[in-house]
Amino acid sequence: MLSFGAMTDVILHNIEAEQALLGALILDNSVIDNIPDTLRPYHFAAEINSLIYDSICKINDIGSVADPITITAYLGSNEVFQKANGKKYLIDLLDSVIGLSNVGDYAKIIYDLYLRRQIVEISDGAITKARSFDDPNEVAPSIVESIEKDLYELVSESSWNGRPLSFGAALTESIDAAKVAYERDSRIVGVTSGFKLIDKWLGGLHNSDLLVIAGRPSMGKTALATNIAFNAAKAKLNNMSEGAGVIFFSLEMSAEQLATRILAAESGITSDSIRRGEIPKNSFDKLVTISQELEKLELYIDDTPSISVNQIRSRARKLKRKKDIGLIVIDYLQLVDVGGWRNIENRVQEISEITRALKGIAKELNVPVLALSQLSRAVEQREDKKPQLSDLRESGSIEQDADVVMFVFREEYYKARKEPAEGSLEHDKWQMEMEKIYNRAELIIAKQRHGPIGTIRLFFDGRLTRFGNLMDN
Repeated sequence: MLSFGAMTDVILHNIEAEQALLGALILDNSVIDNIPDTLRPYHFAAEINSLIYDSICKINDIGSVADPITITAYLGSNEVFQKANGKKYLIDLLDSVIGLSNVGDYAKIIYDLYLRRQIVEISDGAITKARSFDDPNEVAPSIVESIEKDLYELVSESSWNGRPLSFGAALTESIDAAKVAYERDSRIVGVTSGFKLIDKWLGGLHNSDLLVIAGRPSMGKTALATNIAFNAAKAKLNNMSEGAGVIFFSLEMSAEQLATRILAAESGITSDSIRRGEIPKNSFDKLVTISQELEKLELYIDDTPSISVNQIRSRARKLKRKKDIGLIVIDYLQLVDVGGWRNIENRVQEISEITRALKGIAKELNVPVLALSQLSRAVEQREDKKPQLSDLRESGSIEQDADVVMFVFREEYYKARKEPAEGSLEHDKWQMEMEKIYNRAELIIAKQRHGPIGTIRLFFDGRLTRFGNLMDN
């Protein structure tokens, strides 16, 4: 066996596999095509082997042949290479070649042992941190979060066969997705919103998508997001394939307030009545029964104020791993803390970092992220109050990063504030117009990366803050 230096734990290293792989590559550079590009130089246990693998890759990248002469020229002045008697080591590597067809197997061995070493390193670090009391600011929850982050990053890295996909493989994925949608009665491939037309227009909430629902205050953004979260969780409870467990990050309302809203919507008793305890005797048993059913939902609410993007990512990762959640809801985007980004100069940059990070979370966890957003006051200055993409606060990054942007608009809200004097002709006309728009809402799809834009009409019960399908749709 070749000499490469002292190793501390031979169980977690297979130097023969590393040397056999390198020897095969030097003998025939073309076999590098049989090694997934997920194998990196730092996956090798011996530093000299890591250096040689890195040099082979880089020499190949510029179109040259990697052999003992070119590798020596590339690494000649490197201290590790000189200390290992590099020229002789390269020749000895050629003598260690068993066959060229086995390089893929050697690569898997090297990669698996690297992951095992990382697990040991993270475990040792966790033990050291847990036993250390030198830093009074490092509390136990922060240690747990740090360990969880390290483990999740390792899990994320541990995909052996990565992208890119051939076009044929991509087509197969596309056909598979279409087959899933075709076989569902609902004809949706993503997570259901629970609203017939929304699912029809969007095809459900798609994995890895960032969806934004925006609107002015009192339009019903939170109500709609809460309804969607509830509908998705209820569908999963009913074993529907388009259902999903949900984590709802509520930065504005408490968990108790959100739960009360859902309870009100399902029971038909207003939130205010539930809070005040003004519940008819014949309705209390119904309320208890409904609450017992709602307890079974896989709907998790995190009402931490000013939560950071990193905390959202960490907590979503944990629930994804433990409960396999399929939808993340954030209410609302402008209240998310930028966390460690202290060098950001203005609010536009902050929102840009947040939306980019949320899109990253959607892709990393492969779930839809539904984020709510405020609109600027510019809407109020126009005669036509229907929102536009330019009305998004700090709009550039939101519009750019989001796969879908939707606006909630209720004309009734504005019209009700322009009531003329009773008994006048104007009041009669106003009343007729109010009857047409009473309990009506519009969801304007202003951007959709995967499909058409347009307007969806919905029913809205302001008393129960509940959206629903319109019977005349």
